[in-house]
Amino acid sequence: MAKPTKVDLVGVGLNATDTVIPLSTYPARGSKTEYTTVSTLPGGQVATTVVACQHWGLRTRYIGKLGDDLAATLHREAFSHAGPDTGVDTRIITVPGAPSAQSLILVDAQGERTVLIRRDERLALHPADLDRDSIINARALHVDGYDTEAAILAATWAREANIPVIADLDELYPNVEALISNVDYLIVSRDFPTRLTTEPDLEQALRKMHRRYSCRLAAATLGEQGVLAWDGKQLLHTPAFCVPVVDTTGAGDIFHAGFIYALLADWPLDRQLEFACAAAALNCTAVGARGGIHSLDDIANLIATGAHYPTTAYASTLG
Repeated sequence: MAKPTKVDLVGVGLNATDTVIPLSTYPARGSKTEYTTVSTLPGGQVATTVVACQHWGLRTRYIGKLGDDLAATLHREAFSHAGPDTGVDTRIITVPGAPSAQSLILVDAQGERTVLIRRDERLALHPADLDRDSIINARALHVDGYDTEAAILAATWAREANIPVIADLDELYPNVEALISNVDYLIVSRDFPTRLTTEPDLEQALRKMHRRYSCRLAAATLGEQGVLAWDGKQLLHTPAFCVPVVDTTGAGDIFHAGFIYALLADWPLDRQLEFACAAAALNCTAVGARGGIHSLDDIANLIATGAHYPTTAYASTLG
């Protein structure tokens, strides 16, 4: 393998092929429900974040595993065509005889998605699968917690090389706290902080995570309510932008992409969060995890002219 070139972002984590089924009526238990359309699209937490950053002009690398099926071909084509000038630099291990990861996604009339995931255990990324040079030749590392031990090693290497680590976590994976201890920017799902810390108040849970794991930022994405973030000095609540929602699939992935783009641009934290919220909102206006990756100009226009959802949820918390 050739020595890796320097990139802006390297991602280590999930890819998946999403089968998206919009439903006018969400099925009740034991019922039958008709659907009229179905779309098969590339997705996955880290893979989608990497592709979005490449689309916006960053140089990116993705490290993961695929099967040897048609879905793998779909992913490779998406990576190769991700950027305006060049594609994502991929370090992908092919697993013979294994199906690539699959997600079945049901989208209700309000655009909210429900995800069913299938992933062959042979697709697990192990520490021995990683190459240190591929990790440290980057300006930032993005991980999820699915293959926790591999993510821990990648994050450890990045930390040793003074490379910031961003994490997208939504489950209490085994040994996840060892991973969090090597994360700088911890941006998690709504209920993750309370489950991790057993602290029912979200603000206090974020403060506790920040203090316990010494991360630079602890934040939770909140759907329509946007994001709540604590950096050790200030608590910021950035509400989401109002857009016509078609499908919320990938909103969190694109939020992370927007945050990483703004972080590497060295913008202030409030601008980072607003940019991430705007990018995520626009992605919800089309079908699929990557269906609404808009241009930088479109994101800037939404920030300049768009309306936010009300801030009532955290008004008392923020004073």
